[in-house]
Amino acid sequence: MSACVPTRATDPNANVNRTKRVHPPHSPPPPSPRRFRIAGADVSASIAVFLIALPLSLGIALATGAPLQAGLVAAAAGGLVAGLLGGCPLQVSGPAAGLTVVTADLIHRYGWRTTCAITVLAGLAQLALGCVRVARTALAVSPAIVHGMLAGIGVTIAVAQLHIVLGGTPQSSVLANLRALPAQLADLHPADVAMSVLTLALLLLWPRVPGRLGHLMRKIPAALVAVAGATLTASLAGLSLAKVDLPSWSSHALAGLPEGPVLGIAAAVLTTTLVCSVQSLLGAVAVDKLVAGQPGLSARVGRSDLNRELLGQGAANVVSGVLGGLPVAGVAVRSSANVQAGAVSRNSTMLHGVLVVVAALLMVPVLELIPLASLAALVMAVGIQMVSLHHIRTVTRHREVLVYAVTTLGVVFLGVLEGVLLGVTVAVAVALNRLAHTRITHDEKEGVHHVHVRGQLTFLAVPRLSRTLHLVPQGTHVVVELDGSFMDHAAYESLQDWQNAHTARGGSAELTGRRTGVRVTEPDHTGGEATPADTATGTTSGSGSGSGTTTEAPARTEAPARTNAPARTTANAPTDEPTTSTACRCHPWTPWRNHQCDHPQSAPPSGHPGEPTDRPAPGTTTPGDTGTDTHPGTHKDTGTGPHPGTGTTPGPGGHQLARGISAFQRNTAPLVRGELARLAKEGQRPSQLFLTCADSRLVTSMITSSGPGDLFVVRNVGNLVPPPGEESGDDSVAAAIEYAVDVLRVRSITVCGHSGCGAMQALLNSEPGGAQTPLKRWLRNGLPSLERMADDGRPWARLTARAPADAVEQLCLTNVVQQLEHLRGHESVARALREGALELHGMYFHVGEAQAYLLTEEDGEQLFDGVGVADLSA
Repeated sequence: MSACVPTRATDPNANVNRTKRVHPPHSPPPPSPRRFRIAGADVSASIAVFLIALPLSLGIALATGAPLQAGLVAAAAGGLVAGLLGGCPLQVSGPAAGLTVVTADLIHRYGWRTTCAITVLAGLAQLALGCVRVARTALAVSPAIVHGMLAGIGVTIAVAQLHIVLGGTPQSSVLANLRALPAQLADLHPADVAMSVLTLALLLLWPRVPGRLGHLMRKIPAALVAVAGATLTASLAGLSLAKVDLPSWSSHALAGLPEGPVLGIAAAVLTTTLVCSVQSLLGAVAVDKLVAGQPGLSARVGRSDLNRELLGQGAANVVSGVLGGLPVAGVAVRSSANVQAGAVSRNSTMLHGVLVVVAALLMVPVLELIPLASLAALVMAVGIQMVSLHHIRTVTRHREVLVYAVTTLGVVFLGVLEGVLLGVTVAVAVALNRLAHTRITHDEKEGVHHVHVRGQLTFLAVPRLSRTLHLVPQGTHVVVELDGSFMDHAAYESLQDWQNAHTARGGSAELTGRRTGVRVTEPDHTGGEATPADTATGTTSGSGSGSGTTTEAPARTEAPARTNAPARTTANAPTDEPTTSTACRCHPWTPWRNHQCDHPQSAPPSGHPGEPTDRPAPGTTTPGDTGTDTHPGTHKDTGTGPHPGTGTTPGPGGHQLARGISAFQRNTAPLVRGELARLAKEGQRPSQLFLTCADSRLVTSMITSSGPGDLFVVRNVGNLVPPPGEESGDDSVAAAIEYAVDVLRVRSITVCGHSGCGAMQALLNSEPGGAQTPLKRWLRNGLPSLERMADDGRPWARLTARAPADAVEQLCLTNVVQQLEHLRGHESVARALREGALELHGMYFHVGEAQAYLLTEEDGEQLFDGVGVADLSA
């Protein structure tokens, strides 16, 4: 058969599926005519979000002291304007609880019409910030400050709404509310308290109903159930209590010219802009994490454009302020509900805004039955939830609880802007303290002196570092361990001066870094200045020398490379030998530290000045040489002499292997020895058989995040599974399958193909006939894949996110599907599948994109869907 690129039939009588693929596999599909369609998932999601937004919008308006209609205006503007123009399609905007304190203070100081004008000016400021593309800068604010700000706002909301829950009226500040609380407790209104308790009980218990009934009930938002239940109870019981009062839209107050001191108005605009922008941008980042956890949704929605999101929020605030609405920001509760309800585009956000408009115009009689105490209880619960225990644990773990506490107290007792500025000041002070605080210790173990430096090594730590280093006796071996990520020029020079002096007196010094990020380079012996250590992403350890220390360090490149294992240097090298350095191409793709750079071997010394050599001076003993430790009783390998135990000179491959093994024994073996000892005692119990290509770029443990004992891996050219019964001359794959299924009892088998597969390229380029080499005989197992791709009667395997790049990629996808069919033909696999003890998976890994795709079937088609990043922070 011809192995040229197969073509598809264009006969109009061909299968219906074929009419969609008249273009070659390497061409993009023809653009379809654009039609406005709203997916059913968007419709259902918009209804769920609307049911949450309606009571919350009224409750937040009540908490701010604004007209209740202002909350509905803000919800509609956030849904329609921010939903249409924003850069985060699934984020739902509207009146946010985080803005309650700010807005209430503005209304109290300047009145409602001026507050609307401030909202308009804040929106214009957001538009300006979006145009200059500074959205990412807002994310530089410490999370401890943001969480503290939200917690302070939550406390303020809860304390204020407690008075309405008890049947009274809140005061203007937290302290005033706390002072008035005893009197309010003495003057309770039983009807208000009863409706508040009922609202809180429904809000708390509704999501906790067990069983299948509870699963169905939870589809109705708890906030809607709580408010509706209290409203229905109050109406049926005929209770006399304050209820929602929505005045006629004809008397609705719109924005007016700002009236008040210029500095006060400017501060108010700045505060509103800051809170709206930070909350919206952080909300967009959180929505991205939620979307990444939904398989298939990330490819369809994409990541948020934060600058566009800032523009959308600014436009929404301008519209909301002009129409007499509250300030608008992204709302976490509604956004998460939107994603969890299955929304797939911005249509759900916009449709929710349309529903709010309809409710505001047509449902006024129903809304006016809602008790104010019920809305106050709902908002009080939201305020309490803003004080998140998860956030407190997070900031405590990162030693930022002081920043969090100061920001929270500042917001509660001083105000939002004052609290945030106070939090920023404390955060900067904490950062400077950490930068200046360095712990230096010195101890001796088995004749070796260890100097351990914990923290950043700056000029402030130089006096203590010098005192500690000069306590080390002369002529001894010293290990200086730098456990930090920064070293300034003063500390570098002090360390190097001591190192040179110590080695000149017969001692030896070794500089190591326990953490990646510390790089120590040596002085330039060609007459230039020494290069200070910096914050490059490399870890280099070096041993001290005289005036001509040789250090192998990663060369500075445009994109700084990184090595996962420290390189060693020679001590007491000749003074006429310059520094040898090569570019390091190691990358931190795995926590394992046994990956080594392939440094070129230096030529033997020829006696000419300036020729590089890695060989130490005669008669010297060094603690290490280019990553290979010297142990007592072993021959030191300098790269020029015989290899221990062989009598021959090893080539570069031997040196690379030895360096890798040495680095494993030094760095990785101590970390995994306990786990490997357990596996050696218990035997292997892998859960998966992973059958993939022998391509060196596929690191199975990396792309599956697996460790020792997790995968039973079979690799061959082209990830092929010979059909059972074929006389292929190679039963190794079948034997591995039988052993994995019948003996190891694996629960799943994965066939993994990859992009740029040489075996698939060879199949496409092969011609019939010719000599039957071992490779050609093996690739006969891939011919069914080639035939499958050329068969018009079968649907093509394809990617959900895009068309295949070329015929090779199409064959790679098809080959995975075909090899799974071969796999099902094996007796042990078929038996395990019938018993339900085994699952089969297809996988495609795009090397250049570092993206994995899993095989799914929809309507008889084989689709490879991209795997996103799940949010595991909670």
